[in-house]
Amino acid sequence: MEVHHHPHVEKKGFKEYFLEFLMIFMAVTLGFFAENIREKITEHKRAKIYAGTMVNDLRTDTSSLKYYINYWNYASNNVDTLFQLLSKAEPAQIPSGKLYWYGLFGGAPIVFIPDDATFQEMKSAGALSYFNNNVAQKISQYDQLTRRMRVYDDQDQRIFSEVRKLRSQLFYVQFNDQANDVYQSNRLKPGRNKIDSFINSNPPLLSTDKTIFNQYLEMVRSRFIPLKARNADTLLVRATEIIEDLQNEYHLEKK
Repeated sequence: MEVHHHPHVEKKGFKEYFLEFLMIFMAVTLGFFAENIREKITEHKRAKIYAGTMVNDLRTDTSSLKYYINYWNYASNNVDTLFQLLSKAEPAQIPSGKLYWYGLFGGAPIVFIPDDATFQEMKSAGALSYFNNNVAQKISQYDQLTRRMRVYDDQDQRIFSEVRKLRSQLFYVQFNDQANDVYQSNRLKPGRNKIDSFINSNPPLLSTDKTIFNQYLEMVRSRFIPLKARNADTLLVRATEIIEDLQNEYHLEKK
């Protein structure tokens, strides 16, 4: 009968076990830090790509907002003139060219639609956290402001349809179109000559009924035209700030 001898196993001391534990711990820790650094680098690269596309979106927004602001400021001034004219004289006593020109801007359909494709993509992917807290907060506030503007514009559209109905009782379509052509032409080549020429042309009116004109003015007043420009101006400031922040944070080309 054979006798099996168990091999002699040298017992490890506390120092050896501690050293092994320390080496494993360091390996795991270094691996964790390496993975964390890799993720941070990847996130930064993705953030820079998102920053670039968001800046492009916001540049489109700023261009649209500048037009929106300029238009509504211009419309507000012309509507104010219409109010002043009708507060001092009966419609039949006012040159019809003035009523057509200054009355044109009460029925404007201009709205602002933000280019928010990048924001929506980042929001759905949970990628806003790629940006620092200050920038992410500004972007979220900007989105809130654009949604508020959309609410105002949607409310205005219901009033707008009523304004157009009243306007159709006062002004012939073809002369409204002529006034609009003058406005569009004046945008490309600013000057008073064409405007003054139209104002002095004395086109016919469908009605000089003071009641209809009064209803028209009240509906125009309900559109809060000056408020549109102020809200858009606030939005323009925020968009410009975000563009500058993203350009500085990610060293993007400035145009």
